[in-house]
Amino acid sequence: MTEVENIVAETAEKIFADLADPQTVNHDKKGGWKAPLWQALTQAGLPLSWVSEECGGSGASLAEGFSVLGAAGRFALAVPLAETMLAGWLLSQAKITSPEGAMTVAPAGPKDRLTVGADGTLSGRARGIPFAGDAKHIAVLAQGNGGLSIALVEAGACRIEAGLNLGGDGSDTVTFSNVHPVAIKPAPKGFDRTALMLMGGVARSLQIAGSLESMLDISVRYSNERVAFEKKISKFQAVQHNLAKLAGESAAALAAATSAADAIANCKSFDEAVFLEAASAKIRCSEAAEKGGAIAHQVHGAIGFTIEHILHRYSLRALAWRDDFGSESYWAVELGKMIAARGADELWPLVASR
Repeated sequence: MTEVENIVAETAEKIFADLADPQTVNHDKKGGWKAPLWQALTQAGLPLSWVSEECGGSGASLAEGFSVLGAAGRFALAVPLAETMLAGWLLSQAKITSPEGAMTVAPAGPKDRLTVGADGTLSGRARGIPFAGDAKHIAVLAQGNGGLSIALVEAGACRIEAGLNLGGDGSDTVTFSNVHPVAIKPAPKGFDRTALMLMGGVARSLQIAGSLESMLDISVRYSNERVAFEKKISKFQAVQHNLAKLAGESAAALAAATSAADAIANCKSFDEAVFLEAASAKIRCSEAAEKGGAIAHQVHGAIGFTIEHILHRYSLRALAWRDDFGSESYWAVELGKMIAARGADELWPLVASR
């Protein structure tokens, strides 16, 4: 991280620590912590980090925004910060000014299709849209006869069917029925749905990596406190072995996610190198979420499965984030297709170039 990235990440972590401490949040069943947190994030300019000042944002770099997402993962943040950042980034591709308030982005899955009619209205259904019920606006990528368009839509103009992901956060179905957008412009040349999915996938990869860091920290701390058979469980070889495996999964996820984020932050276009990095990160981080979460719960035993303990805030969200913007299975197939199309002789040069 550069000095500026560190400052941005530290600012985010300070806000999260003060207003979104997992223990406090876990005991606040009414969600009273959300409004003060969102106000603080807005004042710091974090939700619109990736939006230029001309379009109503704070004009932070991609790298700075990615550092915020890693910090958000370490706190298992349950507000649409990542979604608003992605929505602002998408709107900025078409020079559409971002509005104030929470946003989300559609589609959030590679199989959903939204279309632009001849009259400029939007139609279609998008499933698994994170925090759609909490958002004031939705940034939409839709296909029309003239190509791809990027649009800003009021969430209230859509039919939203509420749903929940594994972490208990909104994962809604949004139906666009001849919806008139607030603004709509053609997507820039070379921009496509894959670019949006890759960007969202890297955002989720960073959040998963952050959550695994916290799961490791919580598990190590607990193992040094819990006593069984008159000694700390951290002294047992089986526990040590599991913690070492968890540390390995956390390190692998962090390396993959930060490498992909660095590739996007320094690229001019979403080329094959970025595809390799981003797809690989989503695959590896998703695998780590499953393996790491299982180990963390095994170390904690029965207490880790209770709603009163904070561990589930991390493990369940990490598992839920696996499905957003393409699952690891989807990206594994797509990555395989790319490698097959290039031919066997091109595989090693591609991998070695990263």
